Amino acid sequence: MSNPRIGTFLIAWEKILTNGTVTGKQYGNSVYLTTYTNNATGEKFCFLSNSHNSQDAEVDLQQDGKYYVPAWSVSILQDCKKEVFNTAKVNTQTTVYVKKPATEGNPLKWVWTSDPMEDTLQGQGTFKASELLEQKGVTVDASDYLWYMTEVVINDTSSWQNATLHVTTTGHVLHAYVNGQYIGAQWGNWACKLWCFDLKDTGIVGGPVKLIGSDSNNVIDLTTSTWSYKVGLNGEAKRFYDPKFPNGVQWNTNSVPTGRPMTWYKTTFETPEGTDSLVLDLEGLGKGHAWVNGKSIGRYWPTMVADENGCSDTCDYRGNYGPERCVSDYGSTLEVNCQGGKTISEIQFASYGDPQGKCGSFQKGEWESRDSPTVVERACIGKGSCSIDVTSSTFGIRKGGTNGQLAVQLLCDGSNPEDGRVQRVRG
Repeated sequence: MSNPRIGTFLIAWEKILTNGTVTGKQYGNSVYLTTYTNNATGEKFCFLSNSHNSQDAEVDLQQDGKYYVPAWSVSILQDCKKEVFNTAKVNTQTTVYVKKPATEGNPLKWVWTSDPMEDTLQGQGTFKASELLEQKGVTVDASDYLWYMTEVVINDTSSWQNATLHVTTTGHVLHAYVNGQYIGAQWGNWACKLWCFDLKDTGIVGGPVKLIGSDSNNVIDLTTSTWSYKVGLNGEAKRFYDPKFPNGVQWNTNSVPTGRPMTWYKTTFETPEGTDSLVLDLEGLGKGHAWVNGKSIGRYWPTMVADENGCSDTCDYRGNYGPERCVSDYGSTLEVNCQGGKTISEIQFASYGDPQGKCGSFQKGEWESRDSPTVVERACIGKGSCSIDVTSSTFGIRKGGTNGQLAVQLLCDGSNPEDGRVQRVRG
């Protein structure tokens, strides 16, 4: 997570950090002080760290003050005597853009065409290899598609009437054709959706690919056969996506097919008025690539959605990092910013205490400050940004100095949620 405050401090003290003398001191129980000193001027800059997984630390630096350092955190000390940042006392903001359908103009009219595949269905590739190659290494991101083509001759077809094509693949989606006919598709099982594609080999690399007869005794292993390869679709090469390119494509205006692979869809629309960001909702499509005015706007895969359970309700940043950690925020200061020049018009939820839930479904916990909505409204309503100290005193709780958490959900500009953008923040 980037934080502009850290960048400001590090840039201001760049010379000391890069050219100063570095010393270190152990304060016991995983607490360590690193000091950078400019010997010519005497200026100092310190990092006070606590690498313990669970125990917070109270550190006495004598004339430079006393500091509370939460477990598994680092404090930045300006002049080694003023804490200006601690990694356990940060906050983040989640911005949810509420989609509002464009009302201008006529309903979208779609046309379509099939990708011309005569050459690939006849096994005509651009190069050959006697092995199953890795997809990303071959395509070099020029296309999401890689054709694997081979040939097998069967003279006696009596035991192959109900044959099975067995393919081991790590690709996202596999489409299979036999004798020029589409026989089906298989979607990858991505338990690790966020990282497997980048870190693991992709495609039919290594196989095996087998043709299994109806009695299961006849098996032809095609793994080491001669394979022809071709990167991408012909429609990509002919730039079907570019309205200004003379590709000669004939678009069909009759009933638009659904669930049909290797199909191009096209429509036109007027640019909506205003300066708000535009969203192209591709829900209902499978996996593919989208262009607007001949410019790629990226891949889409709406059928592979995030877990319905969403983010974790709990946060424990301590210990080695993992992607499941701290998807919610806990900090000492809550800073909220509306985007696009909007202002905060409504506080939809505010609770300082032990609020429960997640984005869009916050609920009050076992205890809270009754002043929570009032404090947040006074600090934020009518402003483009606001900042709130997340402390018990801010919310009028003095007994025992109870530390709580602050969850806020607010609306930027517009009393109707369909007209604005929701800011959901947990601090």
